Amino acid sequence: MNYLGVFTVLYVTSIGNAAARSKGGKMPSQAIKLYYLPPSPPCRAVMMTARVIGLELDLVLTNIMKGEHLTPEYLKMNPQHTIPTIDDNGFILWESRAIMSYLANAYGRDGSLYPKNPRLRAIVDQRLQFDVGTLFSRYSALYAPMLMRGEPYNEELAAKVTEAVAWLNTLIEGKPFVAGDNMTIADISIVVTISSLDAFNFDFSAYDNVSKWYERTQKELEPYGYEEINKAGAQQLASFLKKN
Repeated sequence: MNYLGVFTVLYVTSIGNAAARSKGGKMPSQAIKLYYLPPSPPCRAVMMTARVIGLELDLVLTNIMKGEHLTPEYLKMNPQHTIPTIDDNGFILWESRAIMSYLANAYGRDGSLYPKNPRLRAIVDQRLQFDVGTLFSRYSALYAPMLMRGEPYNEELAAKVTEAVAWLNTLIEGKPFVAGDNMTIADISIVVTISSLDAFNFDFSAYDNVSKWYERTQKELEPYGYEEINKAGAQQLASFLKKN
């Protein structure tokens, strides 16, 4: 797993000190610790959310290949031993979408990333659930065995991914972003999944709504480290798959 060394230098030296604090809204008294692995899609989503909000993160590289998520200290903090995990001055939370919601709720400058209105928020929550339960789940089912165990490409699982992308294409018909008129944490979560598929050469040409949204969301996130956080991580996963 030699990609870890490269990404450790890239992220710990550049991103760890680069996130600026917001000029408005309540900020944490000290930098939030993020236990992470750079190529991990859920970690990338949390990191970009923090960037958009203007939160400083204290990045703690957690090499799951070396079992650093299985130490007694880590298990005491997170018994599921998953990444990403945050420690916000003693408040421990894991599961990326829960973390993103928390960060937007606690430190967002306004309600744009995670609306206060119950119905608007419900749409964002639905899109997040669609990602974790369907889109990202199917992506993982297809590519995780290939990445972790060197298994061959599975056409049946690939068809399920295609079906999920087609559903997304329908969900965003007539909308600039996945939950409405502006970017939310649902866009950040889903763009990480879509960019990971893109890195694995998924063909989006038949899905015009997804293609336009994807381009729009990438541009929206460019000022918040999209290239260095998300695109680089997705490409690293793809290059690792090619090595297998």
